Amino acid sequence: MSVEVKVPVLPESVADAVIAGWHKQVGESVKQDEMLVDLETDKVILEVPAISSGIIKEIRFDVGDTVTADQVLAIIDDTAAASEQSAQLEQESEQEQQAGQQTEQAQTEQREIEESEDVAISPSARKLMAEKNIHSSEINGSGKGGRILKEDVIEYLDKQTQPQTSDKQQVEAAAYERKTEKLPLFESANLEGRIEKRVTMTRLRARIAERLLEAQHNAAILTTFNEVNMKPVMELRARYKDQFEKEYGVKLGFMSFFVKASVEALKKFPAVNASIDGNDIVYHGYYDIGIAVSGPSGLVVPILRNTEDMTLAQIEQAIISYATRANENKLSIEDITGGTFTISNGGVFGSMLSTPILNPPQSGILGMHTIKQRPMVVDGEITVLPMMYLALSYDHRIIDGREAVQFLVTIKDMLEEPSRMLIGV
Repeated sequence: MSVEVKVPVLPESVADAVIAGWHKQVGESVKQDEMLVDLETDKVILEVPAISSGIIKEIRFDVGDTVTADQVLAIIDDTAAASEQSAQLEQESEQEQQAGQQTEQAQTEQREIEESEDVAISPSARKLMAEKNIHSSEINGSGKGGRILKEDVIEYLDKQTQPQTSDKQQVEAAAYERKTEKLPLFESANLEGRIEKRVTMTRLRARIAERLLEAQHNAAILTTFNEVNMKPVMELRARYKDQFEKEYGVKLGFMSFFVKASVEALKKFPAVNASIDGNDIVYHGYYDIGIAVSGPSGLVVPILRNTEDMTLAQIEQAIISYATRANENKLSIEDITGGTFTISNGGVFGSMLSTPILNPPQSGILGMHTIKQRPMVVDGEITVLPMMYLALSYDHRIIDGREAVQFLVTIKDMLEEPSRMLIGV
């Protein structure tokens, strides 16, 4: 009996998907619920499992093909003879693999023999011989110790075919080659053979590019900066990190403090938590904060829902879960849909300062950066403090400069006195 494996129903905002990769090929056996094919949308990777055990009888789309919901991807033969056919195919495949390995080994040994025979060959001569498929045994070298030079190869070619250049030109070329052999690479480099690789942009990367360009075209983006003394938060973490990890099974990081500080600032400046819809401004009465996470396919922004109700431990646990799933390409559409504000931490990659780009339709994004020990003046005295630059990019159409600056100052105040987050001042 033949079983059809179809493209699952795609989310409303996703029109189609691209075949990202097959885990099985025609003739191979597959077990029920074993992953069969990966579909890449402009948001996430969808894994499609086999709905029945059997042998892959037919695959209807290649990697890179575009598919839509309910299209048949593959046919599985789940008859009783499937297992026997699979065993036979696997045996034949193993035999072919062994034969291929033996052939490859023989070729390798032959190359090693040839290389041992060709040691007395100048680099330019070796290159020309490889291009013309000439073996060293066919040429008598005129160099010291029988070393084969480029002019020896040219002379050999002249005897085999009609001369392409005059003797004078050959001699001049050989003289130039000898002259440049010992020159630095940049003076004698051959620009031929340099490698370039053209790869089709993934759907996720293409969508990221589209959204970033959309943000720059459709929003009046400005960025304001400030700096924060991270010493109070660092001391608080050091004091409670062991107890926190023992209690909640997760480390106490910086991001949970920034999320909490952002929530307090968003409450005071609701325009930063708002978005534009046509001619309307939509003010959100909840705080769904996106955390930018780098995955194997590009940057994704999973959403922490209702962060105003989350504890530091819940925030840290959610971030770890999202980061793990992002690295495994297991985020769902729901995980990355929505959000009213975004936080991006370029500091984990060593960024000193940047201007983050809005994540439409959001109106604000906070950029964190690396912490550096810097001399600062405190109460008239110079002291060294762990400082971080903060950046807030915002849509100037609905957020005034005053609001943006005060928003960032509020975050700075919350982090430099973490106790303020407990009492909401």
